[in-house]
Amino acid sequence: MLKLTLCVLLVLGATAINVQSSVWTNRDQKALAQIHTSGWGKFILNYAELHMQTGGILSELNSEIEKLVGELEEELAGVHHEFNRRTDVHNREVARLEQEIQDKERELFNAHDFYDNVLIPQRDRFAAQLEQLQENIAHNRQTLEQATVQRENDHETFEAQVAEHNDAISAIDECLQLLSTITTPSLAQIQKVQKNLNKIQNSLKKHNQFQIFVKVLLEITVESNFADQGALRDIIVAFNNLRVELVDSLNQITADEAEAVADFNAQVIQLNQEHAEFQRAVVVKNAEIDANANKIEQTLDLIDELDADLATLNGQLQAENDDYAFATDVYNATVAEYNKEINAANQALELLNQPRFQDYVKSQLKGA
Repeated sequence: MLKLTLCVLLVLGATAINVQSSVWTNRDQKALAQIHTSGWGKFILNYAELHMQTGGILSELNSEIEKLVGELEEELAGVHHEFNRRTDVHNREVARLEQEIQDKERELFNAHDFYDNVLIPQRDRFAAQLEQLQENIAHNRQTLEQATVQRENDHETFEAQVAEHNDAISAIDECLQLLSTITTPSLAQIQKVQKNLNKIQNSLKKHNQFQIFVKVLLEITVESNFADQGALRDIIVAFNNLRVELVDSLNQITADEAEAVADFNAQVIQLNQEHAEFQRAVVVKNAEIDANANKIEQTLDLIDELDADLATLNGQLQAENDDYAFATDVYNATVAEYNKEINAANQALELLNQPRFQDYVKSQLKGA
């Protein structure tokens, strides 16, 4: 429509109304000057002048001009309608984008919260638990090694004690055998008995509980000449009592050794079971650590993805707002232009219906 207006104005330019004509009052000249600032207003005046110069009827001219003004108003209504439709689309799009941005921000917050308050503490906790398991394994193996060394040392002590007891018992048996054959003791026999007692004393020097018996026997054999059969019987009884004590002691240390071996074997089984449990726990903990590391990687990837999505949505929202702002500027400028044209057209229509305009056209015709 505006292109058509420009073309018509070029054609009708030669017939432009002279706003300086004496026919017009100052008020009319101002109105004409304002009308001439509008393409449609200028077109209407020029068209009206041409129409009347060619014998047209003013009522027909009014009808045509009113029709043209109506088309302008209809076009303006279309502009309003299109802009209202664009506004509806804009509002829906903004609402959608803002909702998606809000959802993304919530997802991003949750992802950061899950990373900071769940995964990282979990990672640190798993690492501490694994370190504790490794310390438990090291302590378990150290305890087993120490128990094994102690068992070996205790067994060596046991074997030495058994040997000492057996040596002492053998010496006692030898003394008893010798004493049982004495009828008329000789110096050699007495010395042999004393030698065996020294041997017994040396064998049992680590066992204080037997030293008193050995000491008494040594004193008896030194003081006795074994001629007295009563004294001899007392010596034999003393040797038998010592032998019984040694056998009981040997039985006790043998029982203690058996119990110590059983306790050690039970401890070994328990330590190995604990070690196996620790090893299984390490396998499970390493699996948890791997799963945690994978979850951390996935969460960081998700955070990057959400950041990118959020940037895209914000960019789309900004682009939509910019596009709508531009459309609004265009709309406002277009509406202003249409209102200007319609207002000028109405002013022109009002002016051309005044007698002065008709007198002006008639005076132009007479002058021609």
